Amino acid sequence: MESLEQLDEILSCRLDVGRKTVKPCTVVIFGATGDLTSRKLIPALCHLCADGQLPKPFRIIGFARRPKTSDAWRAELRQSLLARPSEFEAAQWEAFAPNVFYCTGEFGDPAAYQNLRAQLDQFGPELSRSLIFYLATAPGQFPEIAEQLHKAGLLSRGDESGDGPRLVVEKPFGTDLASAQRLNHELTQFASEKQIYRIDHYLGKETVQNILMFRFSNSVFEQLWNRQAVEQMQITVSEKLGVAGRGEYYESAGALRDMVQNHLLQVLALVAMEPPVSLEAEDVRDEKLKLLKSIRPFETGQVAASVVRGQYSAGEIDGVKVPGYRQEPKVKPDSTTETYVALRLLVDNWRWSGVPFYLRTGKRMTASCSEVRIQFRPTPHVLFAAQCGKNLDANSLTLRLQPNEGINLRFNGKAPGINMEIVPVRMNFDYHSQFGAYTPEAYQRLLLEVIANDSTNFIRRDVVEAAWSIVDPIRQAWAGLPLAQSAFYPAGTWGPPCADELLARRNHKWRMTSDIAPKPATPAP
Repeated sequence: MESLEQLDEILSCRLDVGRKTVKPCTVVIFGATGDLTSRKLIPALCHLCADGQLPKPFRIIGFARRPKTSDAWRAELRQSLLARPSEFEAAQWEAFAPNVFYCTGEFGDPAAYQNLRAQLDQFGPELSRSLIFYLATAPGQFPEIAEQLHKAGLLSRGDESGDGPRLVVEKPFGTDLASAQRLNHELTQFASEKQIYRIDHYLGKETVQNILMFRFSNSVFEQLWNRQAVEQMQITVSEKLGVAGRGEYYESAGALRDMVQNHLLQVLALVAMEPPVSLEAEDVRDEKLKLLKSIRPFETGQVAASVVRGQYSAGEIDGVKVPGYRQEPKVKPDSTTETYVALRLLVDNWRWSGVPFYLRTGKRMTASCSEVRIQFRPTPHVLFAAQCGKNLDANSLTLRLQPNEGINLRFNGKAPGINMEIVPVRMNFDYHSQFGAYTPEAYQRLLLEVIANDSTNFIRRDVVEAAWSIVDPIRQAWAGLPLAQSAFYPAGTWGPPCADELLARRNHKWRMTSDIAPKPATPAP
């Protein structure tokens, strides 16, 4: 057994191995007065500073159109951070604040970018050369900002190693394949592909980060990760919340664009891809691309058999009555926008041929949870079927992405007693109970990777376009069609009846490892 000194040394080694190599830099946040900046970006950067993971020196500049001084912006951020006492202490803010500045300007005003450049020059060459531009703005403003930065001499195409300024852009990256290709073309006029970081915060979640580690470092599971052992896979991302005041945005996006094209397909790529030759960024992203390109495309007329959509009607969440989607502010009273999507995908490669992948996501559902369930093939019912009947269940493995992050293995066991009774039991790994430590927010991890010039968990141009090529035929098939009666589901249920029918056609059903019992779906009145 190790001594206390040996244990300290082991823990120190673990901390050192995971640390990123970072160099002095300046982060410029466009859209600095927006919700994303105050709620996610600044808290993430403050946490990194408190943990000693930011480079020394570093600077942060907020760029936005609202006139204010650096002191005024610091005061606003301080109030926002210290309103979260379980996360931040005043001393942490005081150490972070001197590195925070503000620059007033319109996104299309060349003079504002000259002011920004002058402010950067005051920091000295070390900080004014290594620049990260975070575009926390509407996607339509990405090309304009990139062009103005280029004209001001702040952004230019680096070499293919990724040297030079970095450009971080938020989703949605386009609204279809054509717009994504156009946006990619416009951005790569001013920055090389290696300099562009398309961020998907789902890829920064702890359990999403753990998928490759779990799959490829545990031979007992990797040997089962194929069509011989797996009957089906299910990926669920459900939310209790409705559109939360974003009715205007959601009317133009819908669940397919908002969730499936990015979050769900990225998780699918990680759980189904082949092992990369290394953990270098391009090797990992190459395998994700191969997987997405292996998904069987939807031919004309096939969408209805494999994809269903839904929309929540009035219902009850945690005992509170909530309105239907059509009653939400800035939503059309006859809207056909989907707040729920379920689809069956087939992956045409050697590993997964014939295995259905069921994906679903929805708002105003029974619970807020995200998980990947690997359902293994059932054993032959020749020994226990007569005595144990329906209690003889197929094994499953579930990766819980949120909440209560962890991994759950479900198998059959004999109940104590003199009778031959089988019951499903669980073997559970829980992040919090195992490690008990603070789990970094997704943005905290991803921002550190941008600073460290590590693009592994960011989406490459061809991967974005491959994802759009999967969902575009679905949007085209839905265009102009009304929602069927079976597409409506009351808030507080697990979705519309047509989603259950999608799986029932192949004698499958949705499965959850959550302790929350699913409420039956019923059609809207």
